Amino acid sequence: MANDPRDGARHRWLVLAICCTSLLVVSMDNTIVNVALPVIRTDLAASITELQWTVDAYTLVLACFLMLAGATGDRVGRRRTFQVGLAVFGLGSLLCSLAPSVGWLIAARAVQGAGGTMLNPIALSIVTNVFVDPRERARAIGIWGSVVGIALGLGPVLGGVLTEAVGWRAIFWVNVPVVLAAIVLTARFVPESRAAHARRADPVGQVLVVVLLGSLTTAVIEAPRLGWTSGLILGLGGAALVALVALLAWERRRREPLLELGFFASVPFSGATVVAVCAFAAFGSFLFLSTLYLQDVRGLSALGAGLMLLPAAVTATVCAPLSGRLVGTRGSRPSLVGAGIAMTAVAVLLTQVGPTTPTPVLLVAFGVFGIGFGLVNPPITNTAVSGMPRAQAGVAAAVASTSRQVGQTFGVAVSGTVVAATVSLGVGLPRAWAVVVFATAVVGVVGVVATTARARASAERVAARFADEPVPAAA
Repeated sequence: MANDPRDGARHRWLVLAICCTSLLVVSMDNTIVNVALPVIRTDLAASITELQWTVDAYTLVLACFLMLAGATGDRVGRRRTFQVGLAVFGLGSLLCSLAPSVGWLIAARAVQGAGGTMLNPIALSIVTNVFVDPRERARAIGIWGSVVGIALGLGPVLGGVLTEAVGWRAIFWVNVPVVLAAIVLTARFVPESRAAHARRADPVGQVLVVVLLGSLTTAVIEAPRLGWTSGLILGLGGAALVALVALLAWERRRREPLLELGFFASVPFSGATVVAVCAFAAFGSFLFLSTLYLQDVRGLSALGAGLMLLPAAVTATVCAPLSGRLVGTRGSRPSLVGAGIAMTAVAVLLTQVGPTTPTPVLLVAFGVFGIGFGLVNPPITNTAVSGMPRAQAGVAAAVASTSRQVGQTFGVAVSGTVVAATVSLGVGLPRAWAVVVFATAVVGVVGVVATTARARASAERVAARFADEPVPAAA
């Protein structure tokens, strides 16, 4: 790469801009769809269960294949994989906009997710390889991280505007020209790169992860419709249990496993995984439940709902970089505990809201939830990689990223299931928010447990173990 004519300073920042477009569209598609769900339900005669799948088909595929996509980019070339991901994501977006029924929409969302798996982890690898100067790299990654906040803020508002002005299909149209431009610019400006040592493929482990997450998610979402004791639900539960046992047994035997089980002996790493799952489960539930409440209970339009959620986006965007600085100076505990307290307080309040709850109360509550979510994101990766050898930090961060998607998938699955199992939204929403209370409280508790001196000592022992292991030869 040193001899690449595209390696000047201007081109490095252009590469960052190109990569940030992928982060923007993938992250925005986690939020932009939520405000359109009630309109989609009316237009396509969709049930609550089908709305859950509209969200979870996307996040579930991301959760299943993020680590595989990262390893693939390291092996076959990051630019090539990134371009394929852009093309698949764009195709999925186009298919979503043309979906004649909710079933086709769910399938197209899965295609979108397949493309998304090849974008964010690959793009971050491209950025870290292009920016070799540590100070420049830190600035670049800071900008990269801020795009998540922009996507959070832009998604609900843009989704509301497009749904009101054009129709819900327009929320998918906007991705297509962005993706096409990114493909062309990637070919022109992004240099190709590969890892010096690419991890071996683990197809058995990958299949077991898909079976585990897919079976469990399907069982949770479909149980209210089919019954918890139906043969299919019991079979899915059994398949998930068998896949979990088989995955643990298989990965222990692998020299280069898809999921490095030895990392979990580190209390900070295990804690970061639990926090990521719980925090993003709460976030996914927050978007799903708030959208249903604002539009179906309070009667707001899609745009009105998007604007009501804006305080959460603004405070999350402001607090995320502040949390990053706090983690750098005081460690992860203050951010994690503060996030747990803020999000739990809001979740408790939202169990009590109704059709006549004053709007200022809701705006303040949503803003405080955004503060909590902004605080929690930076320490997740920091805690996961804390003390890890540099050669293992990328793998640890990939597990943390996957945990975020797993959490969001299960958050929507569980909260939607609680709502679907009740006779009305007025009954279901408070019960679903009570589940969110539990998830957010776990964030604060684990934030304390995972940052003790004993926890740090466990991370040091794991780091020493992996630092002493020889790097295997490339396959």
